[in-house]
Amino acid sequence: MPITRDLVVRGEDWYGRELGTEDMFAGCTFYDVDWTEGATEGASFDACTFSGVRFNASRHVGSAFTNCTFRKCVFFDARFERCKAVGSRFLESTFGLLVVEGGDWSYAGLVGADLRKAELDGVRLREADLAGARLEDATVTRCDLSGALLRGARLHRTDLRGSDLSTLDPGTVEARGARIDLEQAAVLATALGYEVG
Repeated sequence: MPITRDLVVRGEDWYGRELGTEDMFAGCTFYDVDWTEGATEGASFDACTFSGVRFNASRHVGSAFTNCTFRKCVFFDARFERCKAVGSRFLESTFGLLVVEGGDWSYAGLVGADLRKAELDGVRLREADLAGARLEDATVTRCDLSGALLRGARLHRTDLRGSDLSTLDPGTVEARGARIDLEQAAVLATALGYEVG
């Protein structure tokens, strides 16, 4: 299948548009596109820029958004299942009711992202940058957070059960009321210098 390269899409209405495995984009730029209730299944975007794009109520399954930049985008009620967002950066975007199930978001840049009440389950977030992210009341279960940067993250009442917290420094996050399992408690106690057992 041919790859669409360096396309610039500006201000178009993509409401409800569906893209599949034959849709591949590289180095493309999307400005102020309304992609509300859109859907992708197996589509791929590499090194693309999305600026002011509205992904409201969109659904994405098995698609790839690798090394992309999302600036001032809206992901209200968006859902990603088994998608790749490796190396992508999210800047000044909003994520109300975001759901991410499975997939690989390693090295993603989510610095200061407002992910309150978001649901992330079984997501690979190795070495993702979540510094200063707001995760209050979020669900971050069974996620691989090894090497993730969480300094200054707010984890109040966050459900972290089953996630890899081996590189989390408890002294650098706010985590009042966060929910963890017994194995994680032992890992965090060890990180604080306690001997467990």
